[in-house]
Amino acid sequence: MNEKANRSDDYFGYQVRRFQTLMEEVVHCCETRAAHLSKKFRLPDAELRCLMLFRDEKYLTVKGIAQKMDVAKSRITKIISGLLEKGLVARIDDPADARIKLISLTPKGRVACDEIAAFIGTLHQMILLEMGPEERKQVLTALECLRTSMEAVKQKMF
Repeated sequence: MNEKANRSDDYFGYQVRRFQTLMEEVVHCCETRAAHLSKKFRLPDAELRCLMLFRDEKYLTVKGIAQKMDVAKSRITKIISGLLEKGLVARIDDPADARIKLISLTPKGRVACDEIAAFIGTLHQMILLEMGPEERKQVLTALECLRTSMEAVKQKMF
């Protein structure tokens, strides 16, 4: 019985190491993709990620962007400055409270955001097309399970 438990522990240890390696490889692929996007669209990664927050939003505040990106407001101010200089966003007064500045995409920013989203969509299509229909279903199910597990662990840790 004890020998069987040790074999089970050894296999679980292998699974932990394999999971860690695969996660590191996936993260590396994501970082490589982010670097490629930055180069292709001539935007620093932080500006690109900020711009993409506007896909489903008409306006955002600096505070809202800071929360979504999980960085300090001072960092967002610098990111927004870069996007303002490039003509991708505009800063306007909140009609309800002039002390609050709203950030929105300019027409040029909307075009850039749409181009980036389309490019990312194409990449995801290409990845899924590397798999058969049943593999895609399995991958999506596994990713949903992974996300749920990661969220559960995050709740326990933070």
